[in-house]
Amino acid sequence: MKYWVALLILLVPFLSKAQRITGKVTNSENEPLGGATIQWLDLNQGTFTNSAGIFELKKSPKLPHKLIASFVGYQSDTILIASPDSDIIFKLEPNMRLSEIIIESQRTGVIISDNKAIKVEQITQTELRKSACCDLAGCFETQTTVQPQTTNVVTNAKELRILGLSGVYNQILVDGFPVIQGLSYTYGISSIPGTVVGNIYVAKGANSVLQGFESISGQINVETKEPDNTDKLYFNAYMNSFGEKHINTNYAVKKNKWSNLTAVHIVQPANKVDRDNDNFLDLPRLRRYLLMNKWKYGNENSWGWSSRVGLRFLQERRIGGQTNFNSKRDKGSTTVYGQFVNINQPEFWTKTGYRFDDKHAITAFLSSFHQQQNSYFGTVRYDANQTNVYANVQYELTYKQHQLKTGFSYRLLHLRENIGFTDQVLVRTYGGNYNRKEMIPGAFAENIFKLANGKITWITGIRGDQHYKFGFQLTPRTLVKYDISPTLILRASIGTGWRTANLFSENIGLLVSSRDIIFTETLAPEKALNSGVNLTKKFEAGSKNISGYLSIDFYRTSFSNQIFPDYNTSPTKAIIKNFTGTSISNGLQADLQLHFFNTLEFKTGYNFLDVYRITESGKELLPFNPRQKVLTSLSYRPPQKPFQADLNIHWYGKQQLPNTKSNPTQFQRPDFSEAYTVLNTQFTYTFKRIELYTGVENLFDFRQLQPIISWENPFSPYFDTSSVWGPTRGREIYIGIRLKIKEDKAL
Repeated sequence: MKYWVALLILLVPFLSKAQRITGKVTNSENEPLGGATIQWLDLNQGTFTNSAGIFELKKSPKLPHKLIASFVGYQSDTILIASPDSDIIFKLEPNMRLSEIIIESQRTGVIISDNKAIKVEQITQTELRKSACCDLAGCFETQTTVQPQTTNVVTNAKELRILGLSGVYNQILVDGFPVIQGLSYTYGISSIPGTVVGNIYVAKGANSVLQGFESISGQINVETKEPDNTDKLYFNAYMNSFGEKHINTNYAVKKNKWSNLTAVHIVQPANKVDRDNDNFLDLPRLRRYLLMNKWKYGNENSWGWSSRVGLRFLQERRIGGQTNFNSKRDKGSTTVYGQFVNINQPEFWTKTGYRFDDKHAITAFLSSFHQQQNSYFGTVRYDANQTNVYANVQYELTYKQHQLKTGFSYRLLHLRENIGFTDQVLVRTYGGNYNRKEMIPGAFAENIFKLANGKITWITGIRGDQHYKFGFQLTPRTLVKYDISPTLILRASIGTGWRTANLFSENIGLLVSSRDIIFTETLAPEKALNSGVNLTKKFEAGSKNISGYLSIDFYRTSFSNQIFPDYNTSPTKAIIKNFTGTSISNGLQADLQLHFFNTLEFKTGYNFLDVYRITESGKELLPFNPRQKVLTSLSYRPPQKPFQADLNIHWYGKQQLPNTKSNPTQFQRPDFSEAYTVLNTQFTYTFKRIELYTGVENLFDFRQLQPIISWENPFSPYFDTSSVWGPTRGREIYIGIRLKIKEDKAL
């Protein structure tokens, strides 16, 4: 409570009425024109519109004075401004004398918006081209904020960590929908191919309450390519030195207000590779087929109806384990160890809205998916299926200096899990059927308020949700942005979040391990308070030949309840219980990005994490978090030249490892990992429509050798695959081709 009071006190001096001029630029069909120029007549004063066509002028000459709006391909318009606090609408008519205009420029790889109260890192397609980006986890190879982490080395399951916390604490959205939940969490991020990603938006800490209550450490929103703003035909083929092959094809069509994108993604398995001679495959044999179809009608910023509809079907099979494992013969075998995962998932979503005018709009969100999974982890059989339904209706009102969004939401999660064992040599008591059905209706309101002549943007949000089992849950959040100067921005945020755990799907290592799982009490919702502050400085020099930004932020997450599997009490058991003691994550991050002459981009980031809990034995660092991490990347692309070279270097400091002192000596591991460096590089050559690219990941071939404990006897009580702190497959060389065909102008 003291945080909220302190924040309000800080805001009081700025709550004075401001005078400014705001407005919007659209075409004749009320579609916004982003990037339009707004300038006072005969004066070198002006601004540009944002992506929604909205502009704001903080200073004005002596009024009355004429204001001009212009946009390439449209006729300029002039309006006489008689008084401040005006709300202007420019409607520009097409310039019929211009038959075609082609504008080419190099888009920035990572964009931090000056307009948003929340610090959001927008990762664009320019950035995604700097690495292979086979799936979503691979899209963060050049980023400091998000850390991909392996949770099961045998099937290569991964999660995305923010602020050093498990990926379950950040909310992952696809086109604004929470589809990575429960059963889909384990392999869901790997099922999103990088070739369908348009932009990725990453926000740390407490943020918007519109999409839900889970985002404790942050939010990742993956925006797939828009059918009306992408290549007509896109083809990508990729193969790496392990023999894994990827084929991707996107096809887009546009007709009037309708557009459609169809995407096909195919992965064929790698060869059997065992470089460290532990008789286990270094990477699983993965076979995936994905079909996606996305329809779009109209523009959500234009008056009238707009809609998006998405369909997706995923079929995936992962096979890992000992090199002589045969999935048709040895599933559940007690003599040959293997892991087998088969997934089928159909998915549907739609976003439909009606904009009455510039001030009023209503939008309905609806999504659903069903996942069927059949799997074996050694002698553990895990069959599960999950049905998810998400609905959200929100009303938007823009008035004076406010933008209010309010509405209702509903969630249904029905998860059915069946666990059995093909042998009784090990003592395991957690087998049986687990049936969980959550129904959560909720209501929310969020207001964006601009004050102090537009220098302050204040977001206040609150939502209440009624959990069928744990009752009413309240989630308040607030965020503030203060423009100290046009190039120096301070942001602060504070808010709560909560979630219910899906124990087996989110902790797949429990099923892989030989330990027995003991539940000592009913698991309560995990809850935390997150607060943070960010300072961003943008700069230009040398007539804009040098530009960039410096960003420094600190976030603290404090849990009031957290669920930790206890591996230390007994070497043969994992004890599951609520932890209501002190559990803290402190994250400090600094990023510097520089652009030189539109040719060379330099970026470096430093991350310090202090993630711990207090137990009876004192401060206990949580495992698999490098206390320090440094990422440096270089990208060289000379103007008017057909090639691009990219290099990124990751340095990871020491990591706390799980306590294995209760194991026999031969099965013990050190308390800390070693520090290590990974270097990745890629070279791209562009023809008219074709790009050829080749690269090397982990150039110096650093590997964590034999990461599996008791690999010699995978059916022993000490077998454990979870102690992975570094790369295990080593150097990976890849080659690929991209083909792009633009939209036919005749359409």
